[in-house]
Amino acid sequence: MSRILAIQLKRIGDLVLTVPALTLLKRKRPGDHVTLVTWGAAGQIVPAVPAVDEHLNYRPWRPNGALWLELLSQRFDAVLDFNGSDRSILFSWLSGAALRATYTKRTQGFPRNRVFHRTSEASLKHLHTIDHMIALLECLDIPSEPEPLALSLPAESGLRAEECLAGAGLAGQPYAVVHAGTARDEKYWLPERWAEVIRALLEEHGLPTVLTGGRDPVEARHLAAIREQLPGDFPLLNVAGSLSLLETAALLKNARVALGVDTAAMHLAAAFQRPQIVLYGPTPPWLWRPRHENAVIIHATQVEPLPVEPFVVDGPLGAMGDIRSPTVIRALRDLMKKL
Repeated sequence: MSRILAIQLKRIGDLVLTVPALTLLKRKRPGDHVTLVTWGAAGQIVPAVPAVDEHLNYRPWRPNGALWLELLSQRFDAVLDFNGSDRSILFSWLSGAALRATYTKRTQGFPRNRVFHRTSEASLKHLHTIDHMIALLECLDIPSEPEPLALSLPAESGLRAEECLAGAGLAGQPYAVVHAGTARDEKYWLPERWAEVIRALLEEHGLPTVLTGGRDPVEARHLAAIREQLPGDFPLLNVAGSLSLLETAALLKNARVALGVDTAAMHLAAAFQRPQIVLYGPTPPWLWRPRHENAVIIHATQVEPLPVEPFVVDGPLGAMGDIRSPTVIRALRDLMKKL
């Protein structure tokens, strides 16, 4: 048995898109013991990743003594650094592994060029993020091949989600999820346009909307602004900040349709292949898009939704304000006809 240290110290969405690489690693080398190091809140998703045998979570602004001790005391045979940051490179070096691997782009300059033994030439500019992560496995002599994005939620994750739905009278009823929040200001869509889409969900398709999100004050104000654009008696369930990441994933897993901007929630919806519409403006959909058949991609530079496959790599980016609500409503109408 080999002990593999996998490092992914980016945000939740990046970790979700690393899951296929971890799944492929475990499928090709089932006897290996995989230890995954994550960053902050992203670590909440790990219980839904069966390929991980052990989890170490780096918590910002904390001593992290237990993590450092584990890195120094365990005997790792190989490291896969999916991140390439200064901190992840330090973790790679401290592991003492005989084989340490990352991307060639991340090894420029001293001491980076002394830490790693193998590197991958895979370029994120020309690959979907999932394929970019999988390519690193070639450093362990595992050829790249397609691996679906899939999560396995613990049974208890759905209990709180079901309670929220029942409390709003939605138990056993179809519903839509709208995840309008994001960690980047430039990815927010206009509240009044979200309100138009939410009205269409109910009035055209009979789907009440559940708003999901985190506890960020900016996000909370954005969701409140959406609420203000709707009539006072309009049915809208806002669970933002009241559910954990896995509980939110459970809501997405059972939604009739999910809509949102380019953010982690849409990656979670893709992991369950839920019908979804994702809005892209300043972020490149060729790197981050869902790739299942019930996904619809709307880009600020295009007047019509883009096909999931084949997809043109590279191209101009736009502003979220360039996406009009009628475009999204038409795309929703077409998607619902398929289901």
